[in-house]
Amino acid sequence: MRLIRTADGRDLAVEEWGVPDGTPVVYAHGTPMSRLARHPDDALFAGLGIRLITFDRPGYGHSTPRSGRRVVDVADDIAAIADDLGLDRFPVFGVSGGGPHALAFAAVHPDRATRVATLASTAPCDAEGLDWTAGMMDGNRVSAAAALRGRVALEAHLAETESEDLRELLPESEQAVLARPEVQRMLAAAYAEAVRPGLHGWVDDELALYGLPWGFDPADITVPVSLWHGELDTVVPVAHSVWLAERIPDAALIRAPGAAHAGHFDATAATLRWLLDRR
Repeated sequence: MRLIRTADGRDLAVEEWGVPDGTPVVYAHGTPMSRLARHPDDALFAGLGIRLITFDRPGYGHSTPRSGRRVVDVADDIAAIADDLGLDRFPVFGVSGGGPHALAFAAVHPDRATRVATLASTAPCDAEGLDWTAGMMDGNRVSAAAALRGRVALEAHLAETESEDLRELLPESEQAVLARPEVQRMLAAAYAEAVRPGLHGWVDDELALYGLPWGFDPADITVPVSLWHGELDTVVPVAHSVWLAERIPDAALIRAPGAAHAGHFDATAATLRWLLDRR
């Protein structure tokens, strides 16, 4: 881990995996996760010659909290990390709640993003024409309603769930993937690190995703975008990626018929290969 200082004096915690001199790929973790979240087989990154760069969003792990942050604000955090690491142009991808943050980077810094991919991403909470919580599991519906009521309500709700086993909060359709020992170990470590300093990151993430406009228009993204989504997903229903695909000019939507939210682990290898494709 290394700490990178932003122009406004905050610290961002960064971790690297795979090949140190490989092709840099920046990853935005899900909610609530941390820089330790990634595909559990680190040999995947080495095999593809990837230098995977992960980071704690503000308030998670070792990154300084930034209350009131919007999704768009993380785009400049990614740019600050890239500047510190000497990166020019590179691909970015994000899972679930990390998807919007990867898209934000492409929208704000199109000269630096080569390609962007999302796996089971949410759409904006103010997405026109989208019934945002339709088909969504009860836990996320309650979180979304609490976020709309404000920070105090959301903090109270998340405090009630913090001590629960994260896997048990997810639907039956997710359990087969979550039962894999390597996935369990990775998620347990990433979640523990995410909430170790408290609930700041989780609260701010859900407020940004569930209660605030993103701060950018997905239609302004000009780089190629890949959107993967499992048809059986009730954590974030597939309609979210359908909405995004209809608005991003150069977007391709991959709908996985037999996959749910955690199916993103099995979709990661193909996603990484697409990100590395320079055609």
